Amino acid sequence: MSTRDQCAAGDLTPLSPAVFHILLSLGVGERHGYALKREIALRTGGKLKLGPGMLYGSINKMLELGLIEESDARPDPHLDDERRRYYRITPYGRKVALAEAARMRELVQLAATRFGVPKHA
Repeated sequence: MSTRDQCAAGDLTPLSPAVFHILLSLGVGERHGYALKREIALRTGGKLKLGPGMLYGSINKMLELGLIEESDARPDPHLDDERRRYYRITPYGRKVALAEAARMRELVQLAATRFGVPKHA
């Protein structure tokens, strides 16, 4: 029995920022590792820069957990490096991302109740 068969989606939360951002990126389509790294740095305004160890360590963990899978689909060989590995989110990975988003929403609601709604930082 795989890890994902044993765990409900919420059992894997809280997710690390790297894992959550990778899932968010793959939620809109397949990406290779370097594209994930660039997209996450851009989306976070450079606040989250994934080095190779963090990026590929997270990817390997996510593959083990069944959150993502490697894709066989490849772009035109003239436009791509054949060494790249492409990843996509699994249905289970989507459920885990939604569980993490719900967890974060609850925390934001609690903080708003306790401290008020912050103005944009």
